[in-house]
Amino acid sequence: MRLDGKAALITGGNSGIGLATARVFVEQGAKVAITGRDQATLDEAVASLGPNALAFRADIMDAAANEAAIRAAGEAFGHLDIVVANAGIAGGTPVGGTSAEQFGRILTTNVTGVFLTVQAAAPYLRQGASVVLIGSVHAVLGMPGYAAYAASKGAVSSLGRVLASELATAGVRVNVVVPGATRTPIWSRFGRGPNALAEMEPAMVRAVPSGRISEVAEIANTILFLASDDATNITAAEIVVDGGLTGAPSGAPIYRG
Repeated sequence: MRLDGKAALITGGNSGIGLATARVFVEQGAKVAITGRDQATLDEAVASLGPNALAFRADIMDAAANEAAIRAAGEAFGHLDIVVANAGIAGGTPVGGTSAEQFGRILTTNVTGVFLTVQAAAPYLRQGASVVLIGSVHAVLGMPGYAAYAASKGAVSSLGRVLASELATAGVRVNVVVPGATRTPIWSRFGRGPNALAEMEPAMVRAVPSGRISEVAEIANTILFLASDDATNITAAEIVVDGGLTGAPSGAPIYRG
């Protein structure tokens, strides 16, 4: 198994990409600690993941609680081989309709929270450890109304390069996975109800060369690759999983007539 004997920490591991990643990590032999804000979904996640999973309740916005959860995970396993800084939030911040608090909350969660997660985990990272940050295609799309989210994910990409340089002396690799639209529960949070993705997907995929959005397992398997020994000389890299949306937009169905 590709992660046999390894210990992993995944923030926001109780749903979506984080939970899918935890599942594939366990299947590949890792012991996994997940964090999240909601105790009920954490309990459900651990029950589904089995005996090699632990859960620690922590809101990434609460720096002290987040650090305590990471410390507890590191002490429970004795070390960490993998950190996936997945926890984050999205939200609209249109010009003329956004408060300083709204804007700052997204930046604090998605940038400061990611940095503090890696900082708290650093003392437990062994030689050869892998850190994976989660970016977004929003960093380059210029989507109207999402300034804070786009800025935060652009910052994650920059942060990844700095951390890769800084942690190289400890033998730790740092990379960024950049998902495009992915089939996760997050779509129901945009105020359109549980059928939000089904309603939006036909229009979205017209701009994607592959003609579809990503499945959550495809993102998780990309994270698995970077976390595994298959990627031992890959650091400061970004892997984009978006069906060609940002790399080859002219190949999208909308341009094919």
